[in-house]
Amino acid sequence: MSGAARPPAAVEDGHGRRVTYLRLSVTDRCNYRCTYCMPEEGVAKVAHADVLSFEGAARITTVLARLGVTRVRLTGGEPLVRRALPDLVARLAAVPGIGEVVMTTNGDGLAAALPDLYAAGLRGVNVSLDSLDPVRFARVTRVGDLGAVRAGIEAAARRFPAVRLNTVAMAGFNDDELGRLCRFAWARGCVPRFLEHMPMSDGRLRPPGRFISAPEIRARILADLGGSFAPDQGDGQGHGPARYFRHSSGRLIGLIAALSDRFCGACNRIRLDATGRLHACLAHDGAVDLRAALAAGGEAAVEAAVRAALARKPDGHAFGLGSGGCAPTHMVAVGG
Repeated sequence: MSGAARPPAAVEDGHGRRVTYLRLSVTDRCNYRCTYCMPEEGVAKVAHADVLSFEGAARITTVLARLGVTRVRLTGGEPLVRRALPDLVARLAAVPGIGEVVMTTNGDGLAAALPDLYAAGLRGVNVSLDSLDPVRFARVTRVGDLGAVRAGIEAAARRFPAVRLNTVAMAGFNDDELGRLCRFAWARGCVPRFLEHMPMSDGRLRPPGRFISAPEIRARILADLGGSFAPDQGDGQGHGPARYFRHSSGRLIGLIAALSDRFCGACNRIRLDATGRLHACLAHDGAVDLRAALAAGGEAAVEAAVRAALARKPDGHAFGLGSGGCAPTHMVAVGG
């Protein structure tokens, strides 16, 4: 994997923020149907002919690396349902300037897939884990297998340091498990991370009364575990929007507070969805078709389209704590 340094003139958006982190959705399909990600009736699937090829993804990533992107996270849908995924990992890991290729997954099938992915160059995973109760887990995922996910987590924890376990915190569902989830993660050398529920899908997937803010999450964890939290300034800091806190026991948690502690001021991310459209901001429309740009004008056209999109990137999202500020797109479609 290349460890080339970031170009000194790394591209900035219209607000002076350097863009170094690409979230690349490899598919809009998922073998789970999580209630906060996908409507019960499902979503219209992209035709296979419209999905960005591995070659196209690597060429677009090459352009982005020249502009300063150093880290790629594979997302979905569920990336593990994309055939020949190790081939894509190897292509991306070989792009000059890309220092790390990682993945976010639901963990189902990860244990079997991990050896080939690691050999191809994958160097980290985040795994979604919203409950340790099999009945609850099946309810939130609609079809999920907790045993398969736990096997994936165990395999990842043996392979990578500090695997992140992502939990969407929801009142009346898993808010009584937050301390237990911390203990589960810490026992395996993982870092538990708790996300505020973002109002995607026009807010239809956020039931009233389920939202828990980051301060409430910390308070509920401490009510179970005791002790205290302090902001962590060390190597626990990641590349994305999570804020890390160190418990008085010495262990870390992460909080992704999209609503109560908006993190837009330090945004370094862009998203490429499964069709090759660039989303400069998760919460706003206006995606730019880089697949079409590549076909029409090659890498120069891609670079011009990226620069134009970043110049228009808003200074922040409009997510609201109430009923307003909802994004129309489905998380499963744009890439988590």
